[in-house]
Amino acid sequence: MRLLITTALASAVALPALAADPELTVFDWAGFEEPSIFQAYIDKHGDSPTYAFYGDDDEAFQKIASGFKADVAHPCSQMVSKYRDAGLIEPWDTSKIPNFDKIDPQFLQSEVFKDAEGVWYIPTDWGATAIAYNPETVPAEDVSTLQVFTDPKYQGRTSLPDSSDDVWALAYLATGVTDWTDVTDEQFQAAADWLRKAHANVAAYWADPSEQAQLMASGAVDIAWSWNDGVVYLQNDNYPVAFQRAPKEGSSTFFCGYINLKDGPGNEEKAYDFINAWLEPSAGKALLDTIGYGHTSTEAMATIADEPAVKEGLSEVDAPILAQTPNDPAQREKQLAEFEKIKAGF
Repeated sequence: MRLLITTALASAVALPALAADPELTVFDWAGFEEPSIFQAYIDKHGDSPTYAFYGDDDEAFQKIASGFKADVAHPCSQMVSKYRDAGLIEPWDTSKIPNFDKIDPQFLQSEVFKDAEGVWYIPTDWGATAIAYNPETVPAEDVSTLQVFTDPKYQGRTSLPDSSDDVWALAYLATGVTDWTDVTDEQFQAAADWLRKAHANVAAYWADPSEQAQLMASGAVDIAWSWNDGVVYLQNDNYPVAFQRAPKEGSSTFFCGYINLKDGPGNEEKAYDFINAWLEPSAGKALLDTIGYGHTSTEAMATIADEPAVKEGLSEVDAPILAQTPNDPAQREKQLAEFEKIKAGF
């Protein structure tokens, strides 16, 4: 049913969920419409951009590929090659982005993002995917390993993201793989077998962090494979939650940013104003407080280096890390198809 719904959504025209400045439409994850993150844009134009929202990266790509028009979109790094290959984006003019050189170079190392043709991607935010759990009902030793997701003790008490990239990052880590850019058929099969075992414990696949937070806050689940923002939402509601980023098999990291959609209907200069607002150092604190993510700007991160949320959710950990960097598009499509089978019980 979820696949049918996603397919129907992909073929439909996405409607703006938050109408404001009609000259700039941002296609984004829910939660990123928080004005404090791009306050400089509001200061200049008097209003937020118009926002349209999506629930996962593949849904967003399908909508854009099917003709939905926006000016900028916010994919995570592994999706950028799909937009480029489909001819849906154009390079950014970094001469119009004064703080471009403040982006930590590690986020621009791939030729998918930056090559002789130009800069195709402005990385803006990053985070971790790890184990969120209720410490009042789940002993710390249980979440010292990713095998907690297959432990029969927690049957019907776990939640995984309805995101192929995140669940495969989990499955690869759980089966000993920390680099998904060079996966063998045997490693893929081992991860798929593990995911099928984990599926047996899943009460629900969450579509966005607010849904994950609701599942945990209601008591429906005790353990979730979670982004930082789900933990932040729970903490803001005073729900007992801990974030285990150093199980023995490791955890995952990801980063996301903005692409310049070709033939956007709005004002191109406002797209640059929006990106420039995002790259202001003040955006780092706003991003951390509202969503729990780190900023790609070294100046922005310097302003929040001593924040407890950075030390808890974004600092280095003594455990393996699988970085969700661009991987083989064919492998990613294979993973996506297999994930749909697993969710359907096959």
